[in-house]
Formats: sequence, C-alpha cells, structure tokens
Amino acid sequence: MLDSAVSGAHHVAMMDLATLLTFTAAAFALAATPGPDMLLVMSRSVAQGRAAGFVTLAGICLGCYFHAVVAGLSLSGVLLLAPVMFEIIRWAGAAYLLYLAVQALRGAGGFQPTAKDGAAPRIALMALFRQGLLTNMLNPKVALFFLALFPQFMRPDPDTVLAQALILASVLNVAGGLVNGGIIMAAGRLGELLSSRPAFVRWQNRLLGGVFAALALRLAFDRR
Repeated sequence: MLDSAVSGAHHVAMMDLATLLTFTAAAFALAATPGPDMLLVMSRSVAQGRAAGFVTLAGICLGCYFHAVVAGLSLSGVLLLAPVMFEIIRWAGAAYLLYLAVQALRGAGGFQPTAKDGAAPRIALMALFRQGLLTNMLNPKVALFFLALFPQFMRPDPDTVLAQALILASVLNVAGGLVNGGIIMAAGRLGELLSSRPAFVRWQNRLLGGVFAALALRLAFDRR
C-alpha cells in the first residue's frame, strides 16, 4: 500500500508544469468573473466585516473541493446523463438564492442597519460558512464547469485522478482566495465607512436583494 501511495504521489508530482500554468491562468480568469460566490463574499464583508467575508470564502472553497471530488470520481457526469438530477440541483440553487434575496430585503441577511447603540446585528460565523458552502454546492454550473474543464488538465490515470482533481481544486481556491481576498479587504473597509449611515444601508439591502433575485432567475431559466 505504501508503494502504491508513493507511486501515486510521484505521478501527481510529474503533472506537466505547462499544463498547471495554463490551468492557473484559467483559474484566475474564473475567479475574477463576477458571480453568486463573489457577490456573497462582498456582501458579507460589507455587512459584518473582513472576518465574515473570509469565513464565507472558506465555505466556498470547501464547496470547490466537493465538486473536485465528484469530478475526480467521474460522478459529475450524472448531471449530463440524468437531466432530472440537473434540474433538481438547478432549482434548489435558484430557491436558495431567492431565499438570500428575501433575507437581504428584510435586512436579516444583507447589509444590516445599525441598532440604536451603533452595533449592527450579526450573523453567526458558522451560518456564514454554511451560506458560502451551499451557494457553491447548489450551483450546477459549477459542477458542469469542473466536469468540462478538469479532464482537459488531468492525466487519465485511475490511480491518481482523485489526487489530480484535488490539486487543481487547490489551485482554483488559491486563485479565488487572492482575488476575493482583495475584495474582502476593500469591502470590509467600505462597510466600516457606511456602518453609521442606516439610510444608505437600507438602500443597499434592496440592491442586494434585487441582485440575488436576478441571479436566482438566471439560474432557474438559463439553459445549460
């Protein structure tokens, strides 16, 4: 078993450097593309500070590893082979985004107005982590992205395919961490500046709720 593990590590270590660099470029391009994950990270950072943004980002990164494992085990193909499964995940994701939209409009999950003592209501960090995780896991477009992109950068070696998928997911998470980390720092600072302006925060609640609702409709009615 030890020999097998060493052999597998050797094969993974021998992944073509040019291929990894190409994937890294694609990962940064993906990370810089606005989407539900980026919006969620930004909103949590403005609403509750940098720590909340990084916790949300941690949930998103874990979701990426979930998709990587599924892709590595060749189970993501069920989304292509079984349209019913794709539809279930698609509508579940749309429903969750719509839930976040309602929460934002109510001021319960978006940019929250300050209380009389100046302190804003806070969402538990574990709840923020779950939001990041579920937003990523319930997006079938992410699963299809992993299924479509990862095989182009992986060697057809059944002994190392899962390890390769996890390595590529790590590269993707590093790219996402760098891009979203900058967004978190800037958004957290913006939140500090706006925390004493409840009227402006309420307007932002409506904007965030509208954007989440638009993303939910896009996910629900956009074809593959």
